[in-house]
Amino acid sequence: MRAELKFQRLAAQIRAEIRSGHWPVGAKLPTEQELARIHDVSLTTVRRAVDELVDERLVLRRQGAGTFVVEHALAVPNQAALVGVIVPDTALYFPRVLEGIEETLTAAGARLMLACSRYEPSEEDSALERMLDSGVDGLLIVPTLIGRGDPAAEVGRLAALPVPVVLMERGLDEGDDPSEHVRTDHEAGGYAAVRHLAALGHTRLALLTRSGNPTQPPLVRGFTGAVAALGLAAAEPFAAPQGEWNPRIATDNIRRLAAEGVTAIVCFGDREATLMLSAARRHGLAVPGDLAIVAYDDEIADLAEVPLTAVSPPKRHLGRQAAELLLRRLREPNLPLHQVRLRPGIVVRRSCGASSGETTSD
Repeated sequence: MRAELKFQRLAAQIRAEIRSGHWPVGAKLPTEQELARIHDVSLTTVRRAVDELVDERLVLRRQGAGTFVVEHALAVPNQAALVGVIVPDTALYFPRVLEGIEETLTAAGARLMLACSRYEPSEEDSALERMLDSGVDGLLIVPTLIGRGDPAAEVGRLAALPVPVVLMERGLDEGDDPSEHVRTDHEAGGYAAVRHLAALGHTRLALLTRSGNPTQPPLVRGFTGAVAALGLAAAEPFAAPQGEWNPRIATDNIRRLAAEGVTAIVCFGDREATLMLSAARRHGLAVPGDLAIVAYDDEIADLAEVPLTAVSPPKRHLGRQAAELLLRRLREPNLPLHQVRLRPGIVVRRSCGASSGETTSD
């Protein structure tokens, strides 16, 4: 049994290297003696592993010449694919991403191996190691970059894994990004929220966010860029860690913004926007009559006492597109690198005073 596991692990590693393009069609694999030395296994283990790959028509032995990757490797059926998926949370935001992934993989006959990292780099690394040891053919990952000393190095490490990797909702905003990824364009989402409020006649706005989240920096850039481009005025932005948002903080901000003549706010995320809504009403402000509110996330925005207009990232579509890209990468290892940005939409509800009608496709 132990020898069987060894040859299966070796076959899985070579198979993953072939599908990732490390060994392209026509490439000659190292000799069986070299493979035994490289992987510190017996020659019998190597021969059994190569036999398995020959049976799968991924490689071909040529008498006197060696073992070569054959054309069939470019057309690996999706049904054979085992896809590892690592997300940081399965309660908010990512369930709809997972729905899109599951829809696509199920339609393709592929299998899914899921893990939740809880935003802990050590748990993410352990899950990644387990998946590679299990022989996954490719990976869909939402990596935890905040809290790592060198996010660029982490993205580079993931991009260099021996199987294809598609990052979701993550990537590098500066420098050379080697990753294949599908991300929401949160900067465009921030811009769209301001433009929507400006179209309703608001000229003095405010942005309130939660810090320590990768969505915040691009959202701030989009908001400030739109305010400048549209010739609007903005109050001093406010940010607090998600766990520190509470009714007192919301009340303090409502008093400050009302004194500064702010008539519209963009708030990341839904819970924080709901706290601002309650604080506004306690302060005697009518929403949307005196204050318009746009939430950013659209997880629970429709459940607020006054349903909140919200910028809505295309979560299900993002999951579908990431899974489709990975499956295509498995079929076509030499596909050009894809870095996809998806633009969020705005779901118009009562909190901004506009007529309902603009919706997203997610």
